[in-house]
Order: sequence, then structure tokens, then C-alpha cells
Amino acid sequence: QVLLVESGGGLVQAGGSLRLSCAASGGTFSSYAMGWFRQAPGKEREFVAAISGNGGLTYYADSVKGRFTISRDNAKNAVYLQMNSLKPEDTAAYYCAARSDWSGRVHTRGYAYWGQGTQITVSS
Repeated sequence: QVLLVESGGGLVQAGGSLRLSCAASGGTFSSYAMGWFRQAPGKEREFVAAISGNGGLTYYADSVKGRFTISRDNAKNAVYLQMNSLKPEDTAAYYCAARSDWSGRVHTRGYAYWGQGTQITVSS
């Protein structure tokens, strides 16, 4: 079993930046593709970004491409989400998740492990 713990959420003004971190334990970190998802009140979880096990492949939702960057440090068992030019519509709980392969990376169903979430609130 893999334990994932997010950190770095908080309040930020529109146009500002935040960096989220996700620390993993209990598995072989480099064998997992990692994803970030977000969920606003009353809405379903939506895909934000994903990165392959070795960091060679990344994929972003159109809504965040050019503003957000996903990265990982396998030596530290960590994945990050750098969020720039934040907008009020980015307000949500953000979750990191792990899956065993790259296929189906935008779908929540294939991710076996999830963190507890961290709240990002962007004020106008």
C-alpha cells in the first residue's frame, strides 16, 4: 500500500503562485505514474496534470496548460505541482494520486492510491 500526503495549499490572490508537494511512501515510487486532480464543491473530480514514472512524459488539462507545471524527484519520493497565474476558477481541493501505468492517465478510476487533499482558494 502506498501512502500519499499533499502539502502547500492555502489562500492566494488571483495572479499569484503556489507550489504543491506530494510525498509518497510504501512503494517503489519510480514505478508509478503520478497525477494531480482537483474537485470544487458540488463538482466531480477533474484531471489537472500527470507525469510518467521516470518523468519523461507529462500531460496537462487544457485549462491549466501554460500555467501549471508537474514535476517529480524520484530520489525524494515526491511529486510537485507549480501553479502560476492562478485564477478564481482554480479554487478547489487538490489531490495527488498514483497509478501503475501511463495509459488512462486522465481518468480517476485507474489511480489506485490517493492523498487526502489540500485546499487552494484563489481570491479575486
